[in-house]
Amino acid sequence: MTTRILLVEDDPLIVDALTELLTSSGYSVDTADTQTRAIELATGAGSAGTYQLVLLDVTLREGNGFAVCAAVKETSPSTPVIFLTASDDEFNTVTGLTMGADDYVAKPFRPRELLARIAATIRRSQPSRRIVSLGDIRIDTDRAYVERKGVELTLSALEYRLLLLFATNPGKLVSRDMIRDALWDSAGTYIEENTLSVYIKRLRDKIEDDPSRPELIQTVRGLGYKAMR
Repeated sequence: MTTRILLVEDDPLIVDALTELLTSSGYSVDTADTQTRAIELATGAGSAGTYQLVLLDVTLREGNGFAVCAAVKETSPSTPVIFLTASDDEFNTVTGLTMGADDYVAKPFRPRELLARIAATIRRSQPSRRIVSLGDIRIDTDRAYVERKGVELTLSALEYRLLLLFATNPGKLVSRDMIRDALWDSAGTYIEENTLSVYIKRLRDKIEDDPSRPELIQTVRGLGYKAMR
């Protein structure tokens, strides 16, 4: 899922430079140059929580960043805010942080430092998740969400349980009895030998580049299967 940033800045040159910097780093950027437009984007119908970070200047031609910060925090308290401004005096710094801003970066700034602080702020704002990987597949176990190369995979409950079993036992032999026990708990009925083979095939069809020549889940003849790291 692409990380979305709302950039609130009224200097066209800075907007262009920051937009290029952020998009080249993999972020999706929306921009606003007035207080009214920024609040509209950040708090409008269906917008709350859609931005993973708001990057805003204190001084705007119309309005100011403090009002934008207050509106964002009222609508979506968990959305992090970083003030980006030439005003690096103590009063503005304390005011911004008191209003709930998560960080404060003074212009001129070093691009790599700004990117690092953005990444750190977003990371701190997100709840910790347990991510399990198998090859290029990522499994978010908190949400039972599976993706491959950034694209969500739609799995049945049994397929998800089977994939998770392999992903949490990389490089280890997973016997057919182990698999049947894991799936039995989920399905509520005993898994026959032929049915198990069908489940393995269905999972391979969804996660392998070439299911007829599997690389992620390999067969260990007479014993079971092994998930490759």
